[in-house]
Amino acid sequence: MEDSIEVILQDNSRFLSKSKPHPVLSACIGAVLTGLYGLWSMFVMPGFRKIPMSLKVPYLPSSKDQTLNIMKLLEGRTGRLADLGSGDGRVVFAASAAGFHCTGFEINSILLTYARNKARWKGMPSGQATFVNKDFWKTDLSMYNNVTAFLAPGVMAVLGEKLLKELPDDALVIACRFPFPDWPPQSSVGSGLDETFAYDISSVRSHLRKVQNTVV
Repeated sequence: MEDSIEVILQDNSRFLSKSKPHPVLSACIGAVLTGLYGLWSMFVMPGFRKIPMSLKVPYLPSSKDQTLNIMKLLEGRTGRLADLGSGDGRVVFAASAAGFHCTGFEINSILLTYARNKARWKGMPSGQATFVNKDFWKTDLSMYNNVTAFLAPGVMAVLGEKLLKELPDDALVIACRFPFPDWPPQSSVGSGLDETFAYDISSVRSHLRKVQNTVV
C-alpha cells in the first residue's frame, strides 16, 4: 500500500510538472491522497509489524450476512468462543448475545479500544465478551471449543495446522469466505463472498489420517 501511494504521488508529480494545473487542484489531490493513507495507516498499521510478513492479514470487517451465517452454523452449540482477528467486535457481540463466552483477539489498538468501549456501552459482562491485545498465532487456543476466523487464503493452511495441534476433539471451527485447504467442511451457509464454512475438528482429524494412510 505504501509503495502504491508513493508511485501515485510520483506519477502525479510528473503530470503536474508538465500540465501546470491550478495550485488549488494540486493541494486537493495531495490532501485526498494523504487522507487515504492516513485512514489506511490508522486501521491497519497499529500492531501490524508485530506479525511475520507471511501471516499478515489486513482488516476487513465481516458483512451482516457473514455474521448471520456464523450464528446459523453455531446453532445448538455452547461454550467458549475465540474470534481470531475480532476487528470492531461484531462477531463477538453476536455470539455473546447467543450465550457464548467470547474472547476477541485483536492487535490493532484502535479497533481494540473501539470494541471494548462498545462492550461497556452495551453493558456486557467482562466474562461474556472479552477483547485482548494478543497475537493469536502465539496463543494456545486449547481452551476454546468454538473458533471463528475471517482472515486471508494465504494463511489458512498455517492456521489449520495450529488448530489441529491445539483444539479439543469437540471443537467447531468456522471460516468466513476462505475455506481451509484439504479440510472437509461439515456444512456451509451462504454463497459467493458471504459463504461461511463449518468444520468439526474430530472429523477433520479422522479424514486427514485416512488420507495420510492412503498415501503411505
